[in-house]
Amino acid sequence: MRLLMVIAILIFAMPMTGFGWAEGTNILLDPNLMCKKTRRLRGKLAEICRHDSALLKEIIINGINLGFRECEFQFRNRRWNCTVLRKSMRKILMRDSRETGFVNAITAAGVTYAVTKACTMGQLVECSCDKAHMRRNGGQPQMVTAATAEAALERQQQAAMLRQQATGSPQDAHPSQRMGHMSNASTMTDMAALEHRGGRNRRPGGRRGRRKFWDNIKFPEGQWEWGGCSDNVNFGLRHSRVFLDAKQRQRRSDLGTLVKFHNNNAGRLAIRDAMRLECKCHGLSGSCTVKTCWLKMPPFREVAGRLRERYDSARKVTLRNDGNSFMPESPHTRPANKYQLVFADDSPDFCTPNSKTGALGTQGRECNVTSAGTDRCDRLCCNRGHTRRIVEEQTNCKCVFKWCCEVTCEKCLEHRAVNTCL
Repeated sequence: MRLLMVIAILIFAMPMTGFGWAEGTNILLDPNLMCKKTRRLRGKLAEICRHDSALLKEIIINGINLGFRECEFQFRNRRWNCTVLRKSMRKILMRDSRETGFVNAITAAGVTYAVTKACTMGQLVECSCDKAHMRRNGGQPQMVTAATAEAALERQQQAAMLRQQATGSPQDAHPSQRMGHMSNASTMTDMAALEHRGGRNRRPGGRRGRRKFWDNIKFPEGQWEWGGCSDNVNFGLRHSRVFLDAKQRQRRSDLGTLVKFHNNNAGRLAIRDAMRLECKCHGLSGSCTVKTCWLKMPPFREVAGRLRERYDSARKVTLRNDGNSFMPESPHTRPANKYQLVFADDSPDFCTPNSKTGALGTQGRECNVTSAGTDRCDRLCCNRGHTRRIVEEQTNCKCVFKWCCEVTCEKCLEHRAVNTCL
């Protein structure tokens, strides 16, 4: 009896972080688990699982898979190559490491990207492309300038900040809560301010450090028509947040949950902040009498590359005394902003296999003796040395174009040197 009491005490004394991470990890490795046992679900997640189309759920799952595939590509030449082998990835995601932060960010970005793209392509009944600016003009496109467009977007962000202050959210509030206030305040293409701010011709910016998602947008000169079908990134943001953050939002705040929410949010913002303006000219004989522009997401690989750079500059954090926020572990490090990735645990050694940490080692990996990057042999092989062998490969050669429309090629043997880590 005493033994049973001791075991019960130990179980209840264990931190909830581990259980939360286990559930969250299963969602990434098997997203279909999210909508099981729908009777226990509450809020927006329950609405998605019970009422939204099966196609939307499938697109969300495809977004997670898109994130994992891009993770493998971005880290293909590093010691940790983001392998999706379940045993390895499950162990990796049980730690709040730099690698876990990137996986959370890239999968959140993948869901946002996939859902937003599906809206634009008309694949979902729940959404369409973003035509908010046209609705405010009786369903017709509006003629704007760079100054009035920037002023409208600046006014939108100010309205979001005012609404956030009105709700009483502190600056160090939950990252997902801050994101919620931002996205619900207004749509990206809110053009209500055009009439009032049309005379301003300055680049919005404010004090240093306050980035805006339109800072990287290059607006055309002169007047242009804000029309077309802008990517409905707000719908993608909301559903990414609901699907990936909902269950853990119900748990008490701990460092693992705060770090996960922050990195999820950073991944979603990487999509929103990379929006670009795409334009098309209309006129006789190729002239550009009227230019129609709309907001569009960049290729996902471009977003993933930016997140990889933020992985390299990620900051280690620790829990504050209030238990509801985190701060830099080093007193000499500036706090991370909402775009940067954070982590709480040091990365394991990926040079040698370790079943406890999920590291597979680099033995047998192909390296490049002439490279100066992360795939350099002495670096990738952890100074263990490498072997060199010559292999024969078949490649297409002597290709000829035949009218019309066929290309025929011969097969040629080429010799290539392959270096493999010991």
